[in-house]
Amino acid sequence: MFDYIINVSGYILEGSIVTFQLYFVTAIFSVIVGIAGALGKISKIPLLESILSLYTWIFRGTPLLLQLFFAYYGLPVLGITLQPFPAAALTFIINYGAYFTEIFRGGIESIDEGQYEAAKVLGMNYRQTMSRIVIPQTVKRVLPATSNEAINLVKDSALIAVIGLGDLLRAAKVAVTRDFSIIPFIIAAVFYLIISSVIVTVFRKLEEKYSVYE
Repeated sequence: MFDYIINVSGYILEGSIVTFQLYFVTAIFSVIVGIAGALGKISKIPLLESILSLYTWIFRGTPLLLQLFFAYYGLPVLGITLQPFPAAALTFIINYGAYFTEIFRGGIESIDEGQYEAAKVLGMNYRQTMSRIVIPQTVKRVLPATSNEAINLVKDSALIAVIGLGDLLRAAKVAVTRDFSIIPFIIAAVFYLIISSVIVTVFRKLEEKYSVYE
């Protein structure tokens, strides 16, 4: 039994490589999209605000699975063909970018107007005000919501199996079918719990670090 658990764990870990690749690509680029989107939504440029509002409305209001199907199966109808991983990465980045846009926008707008005025009195320009006063406080306020999205991303990554990518969960499913045992599913659940626990720990440390701005 022990040897079987070790062997299956190794097999599932091999499948998790794609999961980790998708996770880190999405985490990095969706945050960039979210920051840019949030700054755009508070820019007071009507056209830009309207475009970004439409973007967040569409991608937060439709299922991620549907978006994934559209990117992989729908775009070829329009003459755009993507391989499974690029299709998954693009979908996840755009989807999570929409959520981060609203999270970051809410965080920035939660900062009291008096702090902007105080920064102006101190002779700070816009960049200095944002980097020294607004952003540090915003980071503290958006960390809980960002942590939730980071954990959701781990679980949502299992959706890529529907377009043929061999992720952690698909590896477990293959092992279950092959060996007629539920142990691979239990091992996969343990892996997901470990990954989620690591993420929670990282964000808890970040919250402690930024607690001075509260």
